Amino acid sequence: MKTKAVRLYGKQDLRLEAFDLPAIQDDEILARIVTDSICMSSYKAAMRGTDHKRVPGDIVQRPVIIGHEFCGELLTVGKRWAGQFKPGDRFSIQPAINDPANVHAAPGYSFPYIGGAATHVIIPATVMEHGCLLPFDGAAFYHGSLAEPMSCIVGGFHVNYHTKPGSYVHEMGIVAGGKMALLAGAGPMGLGAIDYALHADRRPSLLVVTDIDEARLARAASLFTVEQAARQGVALHYVNTSRMDGAVASLRAFTGGMGFDDVYVYAPVAALVEQADAILGYDGCLNFFAGPTDPAFSAQYNFYNVHYMATHVAGNSGGNTADMIESLALMAAGRIDPSVMVTHIGGLDAVIDTTLRLPRLPGGKKLIYNQISLPLTAIEDFAQLGKADPMFGSLARLTDENNGVWSPECERVLLEQATPIL
Repeated sequence: MKTKAVRLYGKQDLRLEAFDLPAIQDDEILARIVTDSICMSSYKAAMRGTDHKRVPGDIVQRPVIIGHEFCGELLTVGKRWAGQFKPGDRFSIQPAINDPANVHAAPGYSFPYIGGAATHVIIPATVMEHGCLLPFDGAAFYHGSLAEPMSCIVGGFHVNYHTKPGSYVHEMGIVAGGKMALLAGAGPMGLGAIDYALHADRRPSLLVVTDIDEARLARAASLFTVEQAARQGVALHYVNTSRMDGAVASLRAFTGGMGFDDVYVYAPVAALVEQADAILGYDGCLNFFAGPTDPAFSAQYNFYNVHYMATHVAGNSGGNTADMIESLALMAAGRIDPSVMVTHIGGLDAVIDTTLRLPRLPGGKKLIYNQISLPLTAIEDFAQLGKADPMFGSLARLTDENNGVWSPECERVLLEQATPIL
């Protein structure tokens, strides 16, 4: 089986290549990849190369396929797994395998024949052995891709913890009915966090979302309205902190001066971390969600409050398999819809440029359809492109009818009408 894939050879050395996959073994599975959403973690791997913990040291000789937010269908199932999976099954993958033999190994970083930026892959036995090949029966392939970033958000809500005076027991999860702030929370991951905070079983009573980009805040407010949140029992506020004098005091005012129980930082900015620290209440948990590229990244933290106010820090660089299963279940039940994260689409031939420029590209998630050829294209540009291209005309009508949001109907049109990758 021949595949076409984007492979990493070294720092900033990504190549789109066609090559033959080896014959699958009895404990492997051959699969076709349909969608892969591009994550900032792939940018970090491309920038750091073998200095990245998940990237092997021999990629010059054995390049790895990048991409870890992917969904597709199984083509050939090795006999070891024939009783559990079958050809035609749709799947999503939890890339955080947590194999004790190689704890950092993950599809999209560490393997020569599996990664999201490919037309076809071989799923190695370790993925199935650790329960990381997840059945997916959603309305669209891209939902399966977005289950992975959504699982990171879910994991962030689960990794927070709180205590009771006089007890050394950590109670995991956010404070039910508590006060929550999402700083730099109007980006793609922040939108997913708003969705989950409003629709999960455990949710806050107060949710304050900050950003310094008015357009991003306006889009967030149109997707998750204050009225919708109120129906879920959540008082939702959107705040542009760039327009505030004394942002810390203004944010604390939402809590009556008591401070927040759970504060999430969605951008790796030292000043933002320090702002988060300053708005914590008693037993408040600061979740540093946004992973920095700089391994020396640091910020000041108030240790007086650690001692007297029991404030503390948590963080997670991904979700676990249970988080991903929860994400898939919530999507299947229609309780969350990560489609709001997507602002751009493209084909496999758009992956290299998109990955290497990701921090400088505006908007949210960049969703790749691996079986087609298409430059990275913003949803907001569909209408203009549709004047000359009937496919984009159809996509423009569909997104206009859906508040500018990508949808399963859009995916169907794209897969039917776009140019196949050669």
